[in-house]
Amino acid sequence: MKKRVALIIDAVINALLGVLLLLFPLVADFLGVPASDTNFYPNILGAAFIGITLALLVEAFRKDTGKHVGLGMIGAICINMCGGIVLTLWLLFGGLSIPLRGQIFLWALAFILLVISSVELVFTVKKKQ
Repeated sequence: MKKRVALIIDAVINALLGVLLLLFPLVADFLGVPASDTNFYPNILGAAFIGITLALLVEAFRKDTGKHVGLGMIGAICINMCGGIVLTLWLLFGGLSIPLRGQIFLWALAFILLVISSVELVFTVKKKQ
């Protein structure tokens, strides 16, 4: 798997998360995730995910001049690993009272975040050797 492919896959995942968060009031019940008193924070987070998506795409398609323009692989690893770890901790210890479909959705999301960041880390470390 090449760096460009990993970044594009990561960008697609982040774009989907961004859209889901931007549409949070419409999809929260369907996904079975906890509702929020306000949609402001999920929407802001969705916008951040869209920004991350754009940075990933810039990095994926930039000419390799040695200068970093977009997010970069290490940035992607950090964002995904942190998100996956925090989500996993919430699922394990947060006492979330959500339906089974919500638990399945959130565990799948945590799994995807941890797997994509682990794959990116392996390819980044291999490239430096």
